[in-house]
Amino acid sequence: MTDEKKGVIHRYSPAVHPFRLLCTILVTIFLLAGVIVLIVYLVYCPSKPHFTVTGATVFELSNSSTQPNVLSTSMHFTLVSRNSNERSSILYDHLSAYVSYRNQPITPPADLPPLLQNRASSIAISPVLGGDFVPDSGDVASGLLTDQAYGVVNLCFVLMGRLRYKSGPFRSGWYNMYVQCDMLIGIRNGATGPVPLINEPVCNVDT
Repeated sequence: MTDEKKGVIHRYSPAVHPFRLLCTILVTIFLLAGVIVLIVYLVYCPSKPHFTVTGATVFELSNSSTQPNVLSTSMHFTLVSRNSNERSSILYDHLSAYVSYRNQPITPPADLPPLLQNRASSIAISPVLGGDFVPDSGDVASGLLTDQAYGVVNLCFVLMGRLRYKSGPFRSGWYNMYVQCDMLIGIRNGATGPVPLINEPVCNVDT
């Protein structure tokens, strides 16, 4: 009796194509690698550093007596960075800082050295800014005179650069960083030395 008579149906089972098998293996490897990267990121997930201005000293902040529309400035600020992450350290590079008033820089940008911030730690950055004459507009000149006569000046400390995170053997790519700290300082015309911070400076961090 033949197979057809017995009602038995033979089906053809082609062999697995080597290329299809290779693709399956590669997709599986990529998926596993993606899962591992995601797990590592969640474990070592970096967070932005927090900045605050804790002190300010003004050595000079006045219009030049010999050149019109020129400011003579020299100031010192203490900026504290807090890294709250307990697994990631932060490396800062290409740092520069300046001070602005009414969205106009009133000190030349000052280059700062690279910094390494350890996990769950704070570091202080204390640049002296100014020292050179800076061109200003009539609005800035009159505004500074008015504000200093009143005794309160609204300044903005700006820190720029780039950062990267290091978590154990893993390192992130470089991120651009822009820190802007708005503050009110108490200073009158002709006064120099340490000045009070009238408000608690708020620093916005963009990376």
